[in-house]
Amino acid sequence: MNAPTTQLATGLALYDRTAMDAAAAVIARYSTSFGLACRLLGPRPRPHVRNIYALARVADEVVDGPAVEAGLTAAEAMALLDRLEEECLSAVAQGFSGNLVLHAFARTARECGIGAPLIQPFFASMRADLQVSRHDAASHDAYVYGSAEVIGLMCLHVFVNAGARHPSSPDPDLAEGARRLGAAFQDVNFLRDLHDDRARLGRDYLDLVSPADRAAVLDRIDLDLAAAARVIPLLPADCRRAVTAAHDLFAELASRLRTSSADDGRVRVPDAVKARLAARAMLGFAPRGARA
Repeated sequence: MNAPTTQLATGLALYDRTAMDAAAAVIARYSTSFGLACRLLGPRPRPHVRNIYALARVADEVVDGPAVEAGLTAAEAMALLDRLEEECLSAVAQGFSGNLVLHAFARTARECGIGAPLIQPFFASMRADLQVSRHDAASHDAYVYGSAEVIGLMCLHVFVNAGARHPSSPDPDLAEGARRLGAAFQDVNFLRDLHDDRARLGRDYLDLVSPADRAAVLDRIDLDLAAAARVIPLLPADCRRAVTAAHDLFAELASRLRTSSADDGRVRVPDAVKARLAARAMLGFAPRGARA
């Protein structure tokens, strides 16, 4: 009797798998904290969330340094970003791209109902990084929507629709929570990277003039985190633990930012505390502030 043979993926199935592996490799290289949270996702949403963040990471690198190091001017980086957006929208429409990261994202977008209304604001915010050096309140809000809130909405589409026969629109309360969680994440990172953004990138996202301005941003972060915490328990079970862990990590960062000064350097959470927060989420505890 012949030994059983393992059937290998070929054609489009092999290309799909290779594209998703490429997206996972991008995430593994760039973000240990995100990688930890992603591992807490169930197998249904996990690869799709990686695909979303891989695209975001590639676009971010066009505007945040590597393109300049490669010798591109700001105009050339803008043109590259424009082409990336065009290729992304085309890949979502056609279901294929010669760019592995775009192909992986398109596969997720088509399955989970992510279209141009979420994709275009993201690229608009990436373009703003090449055009705007100092943000006021209005441009900050527009930038945060495109760079972070729509990413939260994309992930929510995954949480609701991955594996479904036909994608549907997420519940409005969950959508509001996803937006506010994304906004909180972004503002925390703005505060953590304040000096680097100004010195290395020449950007000021928050326009902080006084300690009171910094305190106001932290107040806004706390309100956004609390609003998100109230709806996280409504997420599908295979997503809830990962989102709780990410929420609580940024709540911890916000707390540490409260007790630090703007001159203390980049605030971090020790690995032991990260592990404790992840374990707490794994055990099914509600996110911090969920009962507020």
